[in-house]
Amino acid sequence: MERMSIQSAPSASAAGITLRPVSFGHPDAVALNDRVQLEYAERYGDEGDVTPLDPTMFDAPSGHYLIAYDAAGVPLATGGWRTQDKNDEGYADGDAELKRMYVTPEARGLGLARRILAALEDDARAAGRTRMVLETGTKQPEAIALYLSSGYEPCTKFGHYRFEELSRCYAKPLKG
Repeated sequence: MERMSIQSAPSASAAGITLRPVSFGHPDAVALNDRVQLEYAERYGDEGDVTPLDPTMFDAPSGHYLIAYDAAGVPLATGGWRTQDKNDEGYADGDAELKRMYVTPEARGLGLARRILAALEDDARAAGRTRMVLETGTKQPEAIALYLSSGYEPCTKFGHYRFEELSRCYAKPLKG
């Protein structure tokens, strides 16, 4: 399957919104990441997600990063995946790890997280990854609901927060 240069057609619930691939270091990606970090800090009462991330982790062919923009070019949502293979943090060969899924409060309810998730799954599958994995937390019930309704199942904990009580990990096979 050929990897996409994603320029999604607007959906009925989010007319005029497009998904664009960007680098993790793009100013809009940085701004949205800052916003999600503030939200994590509020929800968990700490400094936010301190998972070490190198912006190049999201560069093709080892990853992909998307931003949803409205018709005026305002960034509304984001998400990416990065390659993971078997290591001492509990990943398996062929894993694609979902990172930095976030929808701004004013854009919630438009289906943007689901659109980004589907596009990232398609891209990871096209890149030859066999499983999408993610780490979230108990204080993000809307994220957990999205992942469960999208076919993700709880799995053995992995990653930076694998020893944290509030951490939850999920996985979904990427059949192609």
